[in-house]
Amino acid sequence: MKNNKPLLGLALILLLSACSNAQKSISENESSDSHAIRSAEQVLSEKVEKRQQTSKQALSDESKQHKLVEEHIRSERDQVVDMEVLSMPDIAPALPREKLKQESYAPHHRHIQQQHYSHQQHSVLSGIRQAQQNLDRENYAHFVDNPLRLASEHPVSTFSVDVDTAAYTNVRRILNEGQLPRADAVRIEEFINYFDYDYPVPDRQQQPFSITTEIAPTPWNRHSHLLHIGLKGYEEKHEVLPAANLVFLIDVSGSMRSADKLSLLKSSLKLLVKQLRKQDKISIVVYAGASGVVLQPTSGANKNEILNALDRLTAGGSTNGAAGIELAYRTAQQAFINHGINRILLCTDGDFNVGTVNFDALMNMIEQKRKQGVSLSTFGFGRGNLNDHLAEQLANRGNGQYSYISSLQEAQKILVDEMSSSLFTIAKDVKIQIEFNPKVVREYRLIGYVNRKLKREDFNNDKVDAGEIGAGHTVTALYEISFVGSQSLLIDELRYGEQVVQTDRKAEIGFIKLRYKKPDADKSVLLTHVLQQNQIQSHAENGSERFRFSASVAAFAQKLRGGQYLGDYSFADIKDLASNAKGGDKNGYRGELVNLVGLAASLSGEKQHLSLDAKLEE
Repeated sequence: MKNNKPLLGLALILLLSACSNAQKSISENESSDSHAIRSAEQVLSEKVEKRQQTSKQALSDESKQHKLVEEHIRSERDQVVDMEVLSMPDIAPALPREKLKQESYAPHHRHIQQQHYSHQQHSVLSGIRQAQQNLDRENYAHFVDNPLRLASEHPVSTFSVDVDTAAYTNVRRILNEGQLPRADAVRIEEFINYFDYDYPVPDRQQQPFSITTEIAPTPWNRHSHLLHIGLKGYEEKHEVLPAANLVFLIDVSGSMRSADKLSLLKSSLKLLVKQLRKQDKISIVVYAGASGVVLQPTSGANKNEILNALDRLTAGGSTNGAAGIELAYRTAQQAFINHGINRILLCTDGDFNVGTVNFDALMNMIEQKRKQGVSLSTFGFGRGNLNDHLAEQLANRGNGQYSYISSLQEAQKILVDEMSSSLFTIAKDVKIQIEFNPKVVREYRLIGYVNRKLKREDFNNDKVDAGEIGAGHTVTALYEISFVGSQSLLIDELRYGEQVVQTDRKAEIGFIKLRYKKPDADKSVLLTHVLQQNQIQSHAENGSERFRFSASVAAFAQKLRGGQYLGDYSFADIKDLASNAKGGDKNGYRGELVNLVGLAASLSGEKQHLSLDAKLEE
């Protein structure tokens, strides 16, 4: 056993060494495995973190979509609640509108939470983009200025009168915003008819308006002459006007939220409300995605009730104007006043853009209601999506006036100062026809009234609709004419045509005929007026203030449209002409035009010339 001890010790040493190596190997393997595990855990952790970030982003996006949907629904529900509250005056004071909104919104909130967001996101964002567009989507009808006519070939000119003024006030707004207007926004006759020319006032109602004519050389062409024709309706004081049944048809769609739209609209209508009498009645109909009556016919004696109804109006939703017009006509018919004023005042900023709107059917309905005694006037507000073309058409078909209100001062002018003119019609279907004497007049052109021209045979046809004149209204028309032998003729004589020789210097220049109907009549009345050569002024400076100022307004409008017939007549020339013909200008309207001409000159880049006083100072 003693001899075996060394062997046992060696074996023990070998065993311990093997164990140590094994332990070391295990330790190294464990270290390697630990490192691998830690690497795997880090990769996994990074993946988990990425997924969490992705999930958070998805939840954030979903939350944003949810909020957009909620805001859209809230806006739509607010609008419905507003109309419901306003139509229930007995309930509205007892239950606050915010409470109604919360209660009506709750079920929709729960419903939205259960919806799949992808479909909702597309529709909601599309609506939001449409509501937030800042692009200029204003709509104007395109037209070409009246051409020159040879009196020997076309001796007769026929047109309907027009008392609209919207083009001037709208272009004034555009200029004041620092832009030149597009040519189609400028209707020359609406510039001219914005101003009063102090025509003689008829002294009796049997003939509802006076006729004034004047002829003098054209300021921008010394070889031609301007024929100025003015009509003035008899005036009625507000106190003696027939009782009025007025329906305020108000656009409360989302685009009406800005200060120059619904806020200005409400302030403007309040001016009119404060002029009402006990016998007058006011109703308020609103339209957006839906339409509703928010104020039943109410006596003008209850002004606070009417003003409170206006105050409660808010904007939201899309624009379904056709439904609003239909409801407004039904409301007007319910409160119809025999032998009174029955008129709808449509106040809007733009187009009808919801639902299938058959415009032919809409226009036919307006014509039928007009024949039944309910008229329609339109009032434009704001900028960006003004549908000028449609507003003018609606007013034309409805025997009404189209006005554009850009400020409270303009509302004062139209709805207070000119209230009788705006509301009370003294003559309808007013037409003018002039036959020029080819022995005296070689060429002529009607300045403006492009979309008011009528066929020659329309003049004697009482079935053909034409324009209306209100109490105290002023209507002015200008012709540029060239006499036989003038040096400014633009149309060559025909080689084989009949030569017209002037043989009588006292011959008539032309023959004016005017037809109109009394408001309740179906048969027209004829008036005539002869233009004599002895009326011709030798110099433009000899023309009256009304002649010279109306010429400056016509020149300004033509210049903004491109000035096809103005030659080198400049904005500075127009400004001088207008400045020297301002007259008394008690309301400052003429002075404002002078400033607008100067502004247009600057915007166009035209060099300004010094006034005579400034030159003398130098």
